[in-house]
Amino acid sequence: MSAMDVPLPEERPKGEPREAAAARTGTPTLTWVTLAMMTTASVASLRAAPTMAVYGLACVFLYLVPAIVFLLPTSLVSAELASGWSGGVYRWVSEGLSKPLGFLAVWCQFAMTIFYYPSLLAFVASTLAYVIDPALASNGVYTAIVIVVLYWTGVWVSSQGTKALSGLASWGLIIGTLIPGTLLVVLGIVFLGQGNPSAAPMGPSNILPVWTGLASLVLIVNNFLSYSGMEMNAVHVSSLKDPPREFPKTMFLAMTMVLLIFILPALAISWVVPADQLSLTAGVMQAFDAFFSYFHIGWLTPIAAVALVAASLGGMLTWLAGPSKGLLLISRQEGYLPPFLQQLNSHGVQQNILVTQGIVTTVIALMYALIPNVSSVYWIFSVITTQVYLIMYLLMFLAAMRLRKTHPDHPRGYRAPALSLICVVGFLASAAAMVIGFVPSSQFGGGSVWSYVAIVGGGLLLLGVVIPWLCLRLRKPSWRTAAAESTGDVA
Repeated sequence: MSAMDVPLPEERPKGEPREAAAARTGTPTLTWVTLAMMTTASVASLRAAPTMAVYGLACVFLYLVPAIVFLLPTSLVSAELASGWSGGVYRWVSEGLSKPLGFLAVWCQFAMTIFYYPSLLAFVASTLAYVIDPALASNGVYTAIVIVVLYWTGVWVSSQGTKALSGLASWGLIIGTLIPGTLLVVLGIVFLGQGNPSAAPMGPSNILPVWTGLASLVLIVNNFLSYSGMEMNAVHVSSLKDPPREFPKTMFLAMTMVLLIFILPALAISWVVPADQLSLTAGVMQAFDAFFSYFHIGWLTPIAAVALVAASLGGMLTWLAGPSKGLLLISRQEGYLPPFLQQLNSHGVQQNILVTQGIVTTVIALMYALIPNVSSVYWIFSVITTQVYLIMYLLMFLAAMRLRKTHPDHPRGYRAPALSLICVVGFLASAAAMVIGFVPSSQFGGGSVWSYVAIVGGGLLLLGVVIPWLCLRLRKPSWRTAAAESTGDVA
């Protein structure tokens, strides 16, 4: 996933070609290869590898399916919307459907981070445990403490308006993804090449996941979150010299690289760590630890852990202020949030929103201390994150179809082929993922099914329905005016 482009771009005069607008505003031109690398950097990560490694060879199938029915549709649809309407998902849904639904879309884009940060920092905690004591990786109290300390440290750093953090995401692709991922795969190949058996069967009969009911496909839901964020990168489509010809090539290259980064490390983990011993939070480090011990290079374990931690923390810091800044700008224009949450500190940062979000994050972190199975908590939070984010995608697909019908002649730098079909596929896939998300996977740890449904459903209802409805229901005209007077214009 990527930090959202929060500034609302200057409106392009009606009918002005994108190329002319780019020249007028000084927008740099990107090559399709550069855009593909940017997309890969913002989407690819090793964090989700353990969730698919439990399926062994079947992880290839479980990654390809959402890539075809979700990654491709979101990429093409968001590219058309971004090349025709500035302002991001709020503008797209507002123009295509309504302003209240536009707020719901941008709210979901922000709200998903409420559970995203605890799950990301749980991965950091488990990884960091291999530098201190591997036994801590399954300790809920330790995980909760790390989440709270690192999140509030991130809030403090972000509130200082630090600009040097902007490049951390790019370095994260190299330091925390490409190098560790390549090393993991190379060690795995050498491990098998020396005649060692794979911990997971790799025969032709294992290409498809074993069907044991709907629960056997539940982990595919997490892959929707792994591929999310493509709508952020679509804003750069107008920077290509020839979007209709170059953007499809960009997406083909990016999808190939993303799939390789997702699939190969997951396979490598499955080769050395049995599925029944695999932790969803510490699985990457379990594999590194096993490979390093086998090759007698155990001293590399803490180095690999530090690299993964550094990349994850860099990603968290670059995400921390982004979605909340986007929500702030929209709320100031329309009065969606109380003036208190719209205030900026002396560095121009929306500190009150970050602190409020931090209080909720702290409460969520306590669940790691109260629920014995850390993997279960991690999985539940990942599902809630996905469910909330999928609401935004459902609205985006509906808005795209309506805009193509109501504004067929609106200038677009890129037109997705067979848009209606693509939107229908993406919408149905997103809806199916939401339904499947209510079915607990085997990684839930054998807990009560109804408890799982209640937690996931409650999280989705609270974040995706109740809170945005209250914001719309309780907002006052004075909120917009008061916010503008107290904070000034930062857009």
